[in-house]
Amino acid sequence: MKVCTDACVFGAFASNILRRTSNIEHILDIGTGTGLLSLLLAQDTAVFIDAIEIDSNAYQQAKDNFDRSPWKERLTVFNVDVLQFIADKKYDCIISNPPFFEDDLRSVNEEKNKAKHDSSLTLQQILQVVDSNLSDDGIFFVLLPHHRVHYFETEAKKVGLYPDEKLWIKQTEKHDFFRACLSFSRKETKPHIVDLTIKNNDGSYTDEFIELLKSYYLHF
Repeated sequence: MKVCTDACVFGAFASNILRRTSNIEHILDIGTGTGLLSLLLAQDTAVFIDAIEIDSNAYQQAKDNFDRSPWKERLTVFNVDVLQFIADKKYDCIISNPPFFEDDLRSVNEEKNKAKHDSSLTLQQILQVVDSNLSDDGIFFVLLPHHRVHYFETEAKKVGLYPDEKLWIKQTEKHDFFRACLSFSRKETKPHIVDLTIKNNDGSYTDEFIELLKSYYLHF
């Protein structure tokens, strides 16, 4: 799976929140792919991160990426179905960029289907896993298509998870919002909502995008 811009924004969004949050020691990354989110969080925190990836090829790539990183001592990846994963602890933070193109055109590539469609892991199953593995004071981060946010929030409420912060993402001012970065906790509060536009109309990156991603990109 290629690294995509919205996943980078998602990782930066989560890191910004974690940097101002105390008592975060253990993170679980559900569906890590090639390890992007775990690496972004490892760069900005001093926590230990467990990553789960069901696809064997992606797992091997994530393992190689972790082993080559400066934070390899804090990164562990498991080649397992998250529904079969048994942890020996509760996690202070869980993050997931889940398969979410439930009703869209499927690819002939089965690996892409697993990564982008919820045929292998539904949003309800993700919420069940989060509810079982998240500590009472923990934070849950998820990246979603903008049009599925209301549905997901309704489902999350059923397991006692409520939105804290939301980042609406759009490509340019001429486009509608297409992605949403969300943080959840077990405390019901009024969520803080911020917008992010990736590019100006001339194709250059916006100042807000550069500010958010400058710690991770080699150059703009």
